[in-house]
Amino acid sequence: MIRCTQVMKKLHNLVLLIGLVSASAQSATILQYHHVSEKLPPVTSVSADTFKSHLEYLKSGNYNVIALDKFIEQLRAGKPLPINTVAITFDDGYDNNIEAAAPLLEAYNFPYTIFVNPKLIDEGQNYVMTWAELRALSKRGALIANHSAKHDYLHLRQQGESQAQWKERVKTDLTWSQQRIAAEVGHNYPYIAYPYGEFDNSVQALVKELGLVGIGQHSGAVGVTTDFTRVPRFPASGIYSNLKTLKVKIKSLPFAIDKLSYINSVTTERTPSFTLSFKEMDFYQSQFACFVSGVGRATLTWKNKTEVQVTSPKALPNGRSRYNCTAPSKTHKGHFYWFSQPWVIQ
Repeated sequence: MIRCTQVMKKLHNLVLLIGLVSASAQSATILQYHHVSEKLPPVTSVSADTFKSHLEYLKSGNYNVIALDKFIEQLRAGKPLPINTVAITFDDGYDNNIEAAAPLLEAYNFPYTIFVNPKLIDEGQNYVMTWAELRALSKRGALIANHSAKHDYLHLRQQGESQAQWKERVKTDLTWSQQRIAAEVGHNYPYIAYPYGEFDNSVQALVKELGLVGIGQHSGAVGVTTDFTRVPRFPASGIYSNLKTLKVKIKSLPFAIDKLSYINSVTTERTPSFTLSFKEMDFYQSQFACFVSGVGRATLTWKNKTEVQVTSPKALPNGRSRYNCTAPSKTHKGHFYWFSQPWVIQ
């Protein structure tokens, strides 16, 4: 009888361990690019050779590179993606995407998404692809999605504009852009990549009301507990294109978040804070660390075993800042959990 009880206890512990490993294996990352060019601003560019090295790494590492629609919809349905799943995206629809990026992506048979600004295309701006070119890429497998009509800051109010007037203006912008893409390309995926990666509570609420998925530029992995009005991506251009550091990011895992709370990501508060509550912790509390861009280590206040408040020890400057939080996984050696909180200090 004692032996039977011991066996049952061991089986119970094994089931718990398998459940933990399975839950923590909900790993997926989105890469963000702009230019594939050596002639344009290096901050948002990657050379063709460097871009090819990224694709070669994904192929040789047997990464699960899938289309963004499959990526998003499976996670939204609460179904975890295989570990090391990656989606590739481009912002703005620059002409070098069809000239330099598309041939390489097609050579590796990797799907990808391009977020475009329909009004800029309609105006015939010479640095973006035409509708004809986007249709051609779509027929070759690319997904074309919404980046707002003209790449305006969505959260900014115009002078004298009420909250209701702002909401109607931005709603019109996003729905018109969705309709233009559908009319020209033939598909209409419910995704909006926020211009400049900026959003606030009102933008998120509107995006949710419209049934869209909001995609940012803050870093981090994506999982079933991700807030789909603020999906993170890892920038992979400019200073972020170094493959040595990018490898760590591509392998990152999403924290299992029960609750994320903060006042607003666009704020006048100079030392804003947020609180994370974890559903489960496949990491040691002592190894959880957060860093503030341009400042250094953030101040951590653990309220209990699963809830932490993160604050900057110094005042942040005007403009964009981030708090990046990481912790090494206990069950997946070489993988780090990664979460980023973006701020816009006004």
